[in-house]
Amino acid sequence: MKKVGVLMGSDSDLPVVRKALDTLASFGVPYEVHVYSAHRTPAQAQAFCTCAQDRGFGVLICAAGMAAHLAGAAAANTTLPVIGIPMASGGLGGLDALLSTVQMPSGIPVATVAVNGAANAAILAVEILAVSDPELAARLKEKREKDAAAVLAKSAGVEQEFNR
Repeated sequence: MKKVGVLMGSDSDLPVVRKALDTLASFGVPYEVHVYSAHRTPAQAQAFCTCAQDRGFGVLICAAGMAAHLAGAAAANTTLPVIGIPMASGGLGGLDALLSTVQMPSGIPVATVAVNGAANAAILAVEILAVSDPELAARLKEKREKDAAAVLAKSAGVEQEFNR
């Protein structure tokens, strides 16, 4: 199975990024985590992204706040799919990071999830890997079915209380 590379611009992003790591682990997807800054450690970030495919990675997830160039820098240095997690930080609550992550030039796409949307970034990474992994696709289907059953159970409780 391909691995997921998870990069964050600062260790302060870890409480949010941990949701992605937990989600990947729940699907049995191997991952590797690093703190690399597009601005403070550009050579290390570039080196990781440049050889990620050769090292068995299938998808990269990049979390960064404020200027949020990590996902774009990663995408510029690999042909692997890159998923950006804009982090809430600074006075704009993550809007600056969202726009920096989603507004990529033509030819260098970054799939972008919601501000602090680490769990969805991991689910998207799993979906990408599942295209060529039937067992992983089955685990995704099972999760969707469990999620649907949980919603319907909650609906039944609400319906019982209010629908007379």
